[in-house]
Amino acid sequence: MYSTTKNAKTREQIATMVAHAFEGMQLAPHEQAIQELKDGWFNAAYAISLADGREVVLKIAPLPDADVLSYERNIMQTEVATMRLVQQNPAIPVPTIYFFDESLSMCDSPYFFMQKIAGDNLEHVRAALEPAVQAKVDQHIGAIIHEINQFSGSYFGYEGNPKLRGDSWKATFITLIDALLADGQRKNVELEYSYAEIRAAVLKHAAALDEVTTPYLVHWDAWNANFFVEHDKIVGIIDFERALWGDPLMEAQFRPFSGESLSNFMQGYGKIAFTPAEEQRNQLYSLYLALVMAIECYYRNYDTDFVRTIARQLLGATMDWLKAD
Repeated sequence: MYSTTKNAKTREQIATMVAHAFEGMQLAPHEQAIQELKDGWFNAAYAISLADGREVVLKIAPLPDADVLSYERNIMQTEVATMRLVQQNPAIPVPTIYFFDESLSMCDSPYFFMQKIAGDNLEHVRAALEPAVQAKVDQHIGAIIHEINQFSGSYFGYEGNPKLRGDSWKATFITLIDALLADGQRKNVELEYSYAEIRAAVLKHAAALDEVTTPYLVHWDAWNANFFVEHDKIVGIIDFERALWGDPLMEAQFRPFSGESLSNFMQGYGKIAFTPAEEQRNQLYSLYLALVMAIECYYRNYDTDFVRTIARQLLGATMDWLKAD
């Protein structure tokens, strides 16, 4: 997908970055040595074939002065730090980071090289999987997300932006909402609801956030496209850039709208049902997601209305629930 935040590079530039990262290593001597990975919505990414036969992935952050949402500041640093953290648990199949450079000496934005994962992107193959295999995969995803959520932190919020942190989850989450609404106002984003109406809906249910007293690691962006499957099991999970310390109920799988099975995920996760307060928090986190998706369209200038359409549908359904209950 096209996005103005993608900092694309030429073959010559990438070859220089490869040589710097891998001690003079050259690209493989064929035209397909560099293949752009276009599924992402934010960073530029490439599958790279090295001259010694290795296959790696290069991910390049937006330019340092790129116009991004408040929570997106320094998120490549967050991604690398989070991947290195969760790699401590072998049950989380995260690719190895080979090289990370934020010096801006070889590239005008931070970048890293990581292991290329085997298998197929789940977004591409889910519909072709047998129902029993889909159930097994969703249960495995539940188990992986549960392992990620076992890491605890010392504050709530985002590592990359100290202004979006706090000691209380309720106060921090309200800060996240306010920062998003401010991002929307900067771009004159018009939604189906007024900003005051949205904030009032959050405050109406904010007491449910008081139950969250420990900051746990939340991947938050673990959609089908960020999982890889091989031999009926998940062999890789990527894109930890939007990770934060918060409530595990923020995870994408608790609000599926891409064909995933919530019951199979929850079975693998080890959760049976939601309490009334948890259901309120689920709706608040769906609202947060809808706002992110709706507002980011004005920052990235996508070449499709796909994201905007999903965001508006989710925003409408969530606001209806929050206002009625």
